[in-house]
Amino acid sequence: MYVIVEIQGQQFKVEQDQKLFVHRINADQGAEVEFEKVMLVDKDGAVTVGAPVIDGAKVVVEVLSHVKGDKVLVFKKKRRKGYRKLNGHRQQFSQVRVKEIVA
Repeated sequence: MYVIVEIQGQQFKVEQDQKLFVHRINADQGAEVEFEKVMLVDKDGAVTVGAPVIDGAKVVVEVLSHVKGDKVLVFKKKRRKGYRKLNGHRQQFSQVRVKEIVA
C-alpha cells in the first residue's frame, strides 16, 4: 500500500515505515505530525484518486531529526568586467519516518 501525500508544498509517494527528507517542519524531534492532503491511495491494486484530496485519509509521521543539506554554490560573473559574486546556501531539512497511513 502506498499513498501520494502533499508535505510542505511537495508531493511524495510514501509507504509504511519509509524514511524521507522533507523541507523543515516546525516540530520538535520525536514529535508526531499528521498530514491530511492525501491525493491518491493504492491498496493492493485498488486505486482511489481524490478531487483534489481524499476525505478522511491522513499520514502520520514522526520527526527523527533536523539536518542541513549539501552546500549549493551560486557563482555569478560578467566576463571582461571584473564582476564576480559567490554565494553559498544550505537548505534546512527534516528527516521523518512514516508511522501510520489511515485511508
